[in-house]
Amino acid sequence: MALRLPNNRFPFKVQTHSSDEGIGAVLLQIYPEGDRPIAYLSKKFTQAQRKWSPMEQECYAFICALDKWHNYLSGIKFTWETDHKALTQLNKKAQINKRCERWRLKILEYDYKVKYIPGLTNYMPGYLSRSPVDDAEEDPDEISFFTSKSTQTDPDFINYHLPIVTAVQTRAMKLRNEVINDTEDSTKLISDSLNTSIKENRIIPFSMEQLGQAQQNDNYAKNILNNIKNYKNYTVKDNILMRRSNPPVPYVPQGGLRRTILHTYHDTAANGAHFGRNKTLHKIKQRYFWPSMYKDINNYIKSCILCAQFNPRRQKPPGTLKPIKPPDGVWQLVSMDFHGPINPTSQRGNKYIISFTDVLSKFVVTKAVRDNTAQTVVRFLKEDIIAKFGTPRCILTDNGTHFTSTVTNELFKQIGTTHLYSTPYHPQTNGQIERYNSTMDAKIAALSNLHKTNWNDQLPFVTFNYNTSIHSSTKHIPFEMMYGRSPVLPFDHQDINVTL
Repeated sequence: MALRLPNNRFPFKVQTHSSDEGIGAVLLQIYPEGDRPIAYLSKKFTQAQRKWSPMEQECYAFICALDKWHNYLSGIKFTWETDHKALTQLNKKAQINKRCERWRLKILEYDYKVKYIPGLTNYMPGYLSRSPVDDAEEDPDEISFFTSKSTQTDPDFINYHLPIVTAVQTRAMKLRNEVINDTEDSTKLISDSLNTSIKENRIIPFSMEQLGQAQQNDNYAKNILNNIKNYKNYTVKDNILMRRSNPPVPYVPQGGLRRTILHTYHDTAANGAHFGRNKTLHKIKQRYFWPSMYKDINNYIKSCILCAQFNPRRQKPPGTLKPIKPPDGVWQLVSMDFHGPINPTSQRGNKYIISFTDVLSKFVVTKAVRDNTAQTVVRFLKEDIIAKFGTPRCILTDNGTHFTSTVTNELFKQIGTTHLYSTPYHPQTNGQIERYNSTMDAKIAALSNLHKTNWNDQLPFVTFNYNTSIHSSTKHIPFEMMYGRSPVLPFDHQDINVTL
């Protein structure tokens, strides 16, 4: 049958089928005179996929159809017709089959109704599945990538994948290489110390009891504890030596605990994300203290191979900067931009990142998306900006068609937001968000796997660490300026869990 062009006035319908050879799917629209095809899908099975159960093969056909026709089916109601009766319950209850359950959770964003049809009436996708056209592909979610411990900085990764320009091992590099063993040792100590009636359900680098025990074994700390009246900068709280500051922070003795802290607040995705010296120093100073922490942090970051490999070299151009006048408050002036297409495409099929930055607080909101269309912009503004943070007063964008389209301007009229455009061919007008895009690229590359296909999994961690780190221009933390409170990092709570 001849294909029709999509028409949003008529509802969509997807028909799928699988055979021993492959899968087939048809995207149709329901016209008054009958169903009319919009697009076809026909793909072969790999040798592994041929061994799947019929239910898994039928479900895989629907997954491939959603990936291929996401732009048509996302955000609307549609019908899925299949001749496999067991799949009529896919969107109603959890599946015993683990693969089907994973797929069910993956497609929860779609609004669809499953309808069973006899096999004789499912002839179009049936023909496409028995004579598949496209070459077989592995399911991206089932491809295993080899990643190393300690954010890919272990010696095996360095020897086989990264060019080393020097054979000299500095003291900071030696300190970094000991992090893995110390982290494993501290984790073992934690598990041994938790043999109580209340079981911890979280992971912490070390407990306050372990920190207190380490202070008792440290000569410098013991000297202060025994002569605490002579040290005005220190105090004792719950048998822990604390440095007087606002708020007071515990003293960390020499040894593995310092290395664990450096590793946690620089290498890990949730707490550090490989940000620079000043941001890492500010995070650690708010939580711990030791006399040589500035030098130790500086040396540790200088020895980070991933930072050296992915961080761009920046040099300020000559001339006077012409910054945008700061607005009166947060959410008064914001910048929005697309970043991409990103190569490679992520395992979830995302190719772009849409970014949203408040000019005053520098608070950033990001989301990985499949395309850079106007519909994606509208959906992002409604679901991720207005519903969570409220309506911004002015939005600054470039002159891309996704921002100048009728659909986008209609939304701006509905919410009463002023839309400002940057000067054509002059990205410096929207330079604040362009600068964040450069930072984001380096941090995501440092945290991602070898093939860089899980970059969208690292994006939330990078954005969170950017928002919870001190900003060089405002000297404030974007999170605090946005919410009026200090951020809570994953390892901040050291007290006993609350039980209900």
